[in-house]
Amino acid sequence: MKKIIYVTIGLCILVCYGFISYPIDGYERTGIKRLYQIRQMQLDSVKYTRIPAGAYKMLDEIKLNLADRMEDSINDLLVDNDEFMRELKRLIPGGAYSVAVMDMTDSKNLKYASHRENVGYQPGSVGKIAVLNAVFTQMAKVCPDSFQDRIDYLKGIRVSSRYWGTGDHHTVPIYDIENDKLSKRQVRASDTFSLFEWLDHMVSVSNNGAASVMYREAMLMAAFKEEYVNLTEEEGELYFKETPRDSLTNLANMVVNQPLRDLGITEDDWRLGGMFTRPAGKYVGRKGGSIGTPRGLMKFLVKLEQGKVIDKESSLEMKRLLYLTDRRIRYARSRKLDSAAVYFKSGSYYKCDREKNPDCRSYAGNVFNYMNSVIIVEHPNGIKYIVCLMSNVLNKNSAGAHMYMASKIDNLITKNNDDNEVLNENYKDPDDEGDGN
Repeated sequence: MKKIIYVTIGLCILVCYGFISYPIDGYERTGIKRLYQIRQMQLDSVKYTRIPAGAYKMLDEIKLNLADRMEDSINDLLVDNDEFMRELKRLIPGGAYSVAVMDMTDSKNLKYASHRENVGYQPGSVGKIAVLNAVFTQMAKVCPDSFQDRIDYLKGIRVSSRYWGTGDHHTVPIYDIENDKLSKRQVRASDTFSLFEWLDHMVSVSNNGAASVMYREAMLMAAFKEEYVNLTEEEGELYFKETPRDSLTNLANMVVNQPLRDLGITEDDWRLGGMFTRPAGKYVGRKGGSIGTPRGLMKFLVKLEQGKVIDKESSLEMKRLLYLTDRRIRYARSRKLDSAAVYFKSGSYYKCDREKNPDCRSYAGNVFNYMNSVIIVEHPNGIKYIVCLMSNVLNKNSAGAHMYMASKIDNLITKNNDDNEVLNENYKDPDDEGDGN
């Protein structure tokens, strides 16, 4: 039987300092161990300056912004407002940029604007949102009658990495509760975490190995259905050994992409072609390639806000997992967003031709150089909007450009025209490892 551990803390977590992609009072609900350490930091009055004011929302403060628009079709909502579109286009730099923006401050009077919204880009780690959706889709089939059972299994089921989770340079934070010790290192084959912790590693630090592990688990959920919760790791590995490779590849493709199709997101809007780590290719091949468009990603985020991604409970839980309480990078690093809650995923993918330019730098590829940002912004004054920005600007790390665009778009929507603050921003983040190849 899968190993299930339930951890109980007698005292409530009231206010704490955090740095993960989940609300900072979420340990009891999720079992993500790092949250326990954050609680202790709060009890000891440890000042923590890594995150801005907008990162301190509690679980019950996170809401779906378009739940009152559930009956509206996505194509009726994503219609350009001519004036808003003209204003947006004035902000876009020359070159290969595509963007979609939804101002949802007034849910009864939504405003949408886009520029080259149907142009496809390699989505990089933004594609991990499709894995997140796949896991929640399959959990709904494993436990169709109880959302609480789904949460309990995500918290209680622990699985090991094995070869699936190895081969990624991104580190993951590992907290030892007994010894009060936090370490950061690459995933090892022997590492074991709960499903919730693997999801957190996948989203908050964009670990590719965690994404492949959760992709694997989504496939096993689809294959074994209700029996998944009793599946041993040996039985799971035997399934991959005995099932023909083409069947596994087709299942992998279906598990992540069919839920998107069910949402009305077409193959040309957004698709994921395969696993995120090479060792996972031992049994599962790639199919169809990966592509994303601003419109396709916007469709997903609007439906998430409507509560139409699986169901309201699943939509809200996925939104919580995207809530950024880590250091902010790229688009989300704009100081204009410091007081705002942001729900964020970034992705980059680049390639250098060293013969053409021996000095070609990381995240500044001269063959292709994709950088993508998807974000939901919620200001304390009630201004709320969604941005999906994708670019392919060669020979330049676009992190700063995305941050600059974030400030300008925020100015446009909030009607704050303090250009001096925007123009004086410099992007400096030596810790931004990115997720390119």
